[in-house]
Amino acid sequence: MSSHECLWERALPLLATRSNDIHAMYSYNFARRLVRLHEGANAEVVLPAVILHDIGWSTVPEDKLLSAFGPNMKYPELRRQHEVEGARMARDILDACGHDATLIASIVNIIDGHDTRATSRSIDDAIVRDADKLWRYTLFGLETTREWFGHTEREQIDLLERWIGTRFQTDAGRHMAEGLLAALELGAMADGDEVDE
Repeated sequence: MSSHECLWERALPLLATRSNDIHAMYSYNFARRLVRLHEGANAEVVLPAVILHDIGWSTVPEDKLLSAFGPNMKYPELRRQHEVEGARMARDILDACGHDATLIASIVNIIDGHDTRATSRSIDDAIVRDADKLWRYTLFGLETTREWFGHTEREQIDLLERWIGTRFQTDAGRHMAEGLLAALELGAMADGDEVDE
């Protein structure tokens, strides 16, 4: 079993909330591509961090999950909890899967703060943060987040448009978001929605 298979095996039961299992798989694939585009990025830090970054949501009460993030957030302390607890659990999983101790420290440092820190600490951190956001620009991400926030398709697409300039840490991440958003807009046009110029 490869180290990533070992991580997935232990992570998936902890990702069974908020569609985090599917989210992590999308983010993993975006991260693989972003790593290839950035010289100096370490795939053995980025990819384990992406697999494990949201396992901490498993510690948040189910009835408070959708109020712990997003535009209707009531419990910012729970968003922080998912980072702190996720980092703690990730350390145990990484150790059990035989990861190098120096890599474990780097991975855990990314997980602890990936949603609440204003800026990234390294290129590896930036890639994880961008991969984490890019899934929202897929059709699955659009429909999932639309349902969470109670938005129409047009409202969610407009929100994604605004986020491109403020939420991404790398140029490659922004470019990927632009391309994905163009595809979502084409889908909306095909469904009969007007797209702003």
